[in-house]
Amino acid sequence: MANTSPLQPGDEIELEITNIAHGGVSVARHDGRVVFVADAIPGERVRARVTEARKKSFARAVTVEVLEASPDRRPHVWPEAALERDPEERAGGAEFGHIALERQRALKAQVLSESLQRFAGVERDVTVEAAPGDDEANGLGWRSRVRLHVDPETGVVGPYAARSRTIVPVESLPLAVEGVNMIAPLDEPMHHLVSVDLIAPSADDPRMLITAAEDVARAGENDAVRELVGDREFLVRAGGFWQVHREAPEVLFTAVRDAIATLDAAGRVDAGAANLDLFGGAGLLAAAMAEAVGPALKVTTVEADPGATDDAAENLSELVGALAVTARVDRYLADLLAAPAAVRDRFRRSTVVLDPPRSGAGGTVSQQLGELAPANIVYVACDPVALARDTATLLGLGYELGPVRAFDLFPHTHHLEALAVFTRA
Repeated sequence: MANTSPLQPGDEIELEITNIAHGGVSVARHDGRVVFVADAIPGERVRARVTEARKKSFARAVTVEVLEASPDRRPHVWPEAALERDPEERAGGAEFGHIALERQRALKAQVLSESLQRFAGVERDVTVEAAPGDDEANGLGWRSRVRLHVDPETGVVGPYAARSRTIVPVESLPLAVEGVNMIAPLDEPMHHLVSVDLIAPSADDPRMLITAAEDVARAGENDAVRELVGDREFLVRAGGFWQVHREAPEVLFTAVRDAIATLDAAGRVDAGAANLDLFGGAGLLAAAMAEAVGPALKVTTVEADPGATDDAAENLSELVGALAVTARVDRYLADLLAAPAAVRDRFRRSTVVLDPPRSGAGGTVSQQLGELAPANIVYVACDPVALARDTATLLGLGYELGPVRAFDLFPHTHHLEALAVFTRA
């Protein structure tokens, strides 16, 4: 019988790291209890400090010393997040920065594959594809958008420490593009502010957006910047959503375009159907649909943020059949499902692209899509577990899972982007 002597925060224990878990932490066992360990790599033996032990089934810990290192361990790409620092003073946002890039991608692929198997019963091997230029740059210099926080007492500007809301002063932002680093106020007190957003648009000048405690409007809400994707220009709110990796918009644009072109070649896409782009933002993926199918495409892009909807209307203005609608996706779909049968039937020939937030489409939207029954669903996901859960829902509603691709658009973090294609028989 395992010894279940209680662990306490602050205890230091030796652990054999056996696996990786969703969320960027590794897995070990101590006296039969699962321990999720930060800053480790599967295959290592480490000394770790317990940070949370309230649950009987698991505890959390952070590595303080590596006793037997993985061959994939590297000096951390961000000195302020390195093992040599006390865990409470390690900058957050680069939790895989101590792992060789190739191993990072293998771990991300493992998490995605295991999530699909566990939550959806799907056996699928995936390869996480690198973004252009990342291997040559060791996965650095890719973030075109960075949010820093301000210490209310000292005015110090910096990121949060890993797994906490403590603000850590730093001297560098190695994951950020040059334009962000040029304007980052890392050594300037910024009293009376809450946060500082730094953005470096691909076709515009870098800029700093500040948020004070009394501000009601979102910083940059009415400030438009230009982004270039291939030879296509997009208007985007400076404070709105846009992919943060400098190459991500083009990578995802191309992936969605190619997925729909493949469906079109198989005779599965109807340009004149009631096609949808859900959680559509500024219209990036609706534009990808049009490039795949042609200018005769009819598509409605649905987005809850009215500023993004305005931008989408501008960015898709060359498409006669494009319509940008401001609405919550679940409410929009509920209205469609309440429409007369003749209206709903138009959606059975349609192709739906969706790019939901990290929480995924969720059971409600996935169920609504199943009832609407479009011919094709092209799902862009930024969380493997959310994708897997929504996959289970869609499979249960009669869809088949086709190609799954994954992209390393967040090097040195545990995050990835995936694209999954679903078809209705």
